[in-house]
Amino acid sequence: MSTGRGAQALRNYSPSQTSILPGPVVLLPTGYDEAVDTGGECNNDDGARRGLARRLLRGGAEPDPRFTLANERTFLAWIRTSLALMAGGIAVEAFTTDIFMPQLRTTLAVLLLLLAMIISSVACFRWLNVERAMRHGAPLPLPFLAPLLALGGSVIAAVVVVFVLVRGS
Repeated sequence: MSTGRGAQALRNYSPSQTSILPGPVVLLPTGYDEAVDTGGECNNDDGARRGLARRLLRGGAEPDPRFTLANERTFLAWIRTSLALMAGGIAVEAFTTDIFMPQLRTTLAVLLLLLAMIISSVACFRWLNVERAMRHGAPLPLPFLAPLLALGGSVIAAVVVVFVLVRGS
């Protein structure tokens, strides 16, 4: 393993220094005398991936694992949002029989469930497109999910507002 500038900086580092280590550095457990300096370089993964992963990712250079994991965390956040909307749709249908008229209750539940279904489906494609963009050094795709969620939430809120106004008169 070659010693890079990060490993050299690590050897020269002392807690009393106020400077920050240069570049991304991976610290290894005690007992290793070198640190791996990624130096911003990416490894080509032509031989590392096989089958479906290779077809889905379409080649490119392996990105920094931190970016791939951040992309995965974002995907999981969208899935959690989808699950919350799904739970909301089920709750509206199951627990609001005394509050909403049957047609309105069904409409709200279906809107929430459709929004949950769309978000969970689009989240998968978003993850894949961001991963491909990082591998090819391309700009990240524009987010489609945030405006979709905002629009869906606005429609659902508008339906509830109309219901409250009609019921109050």
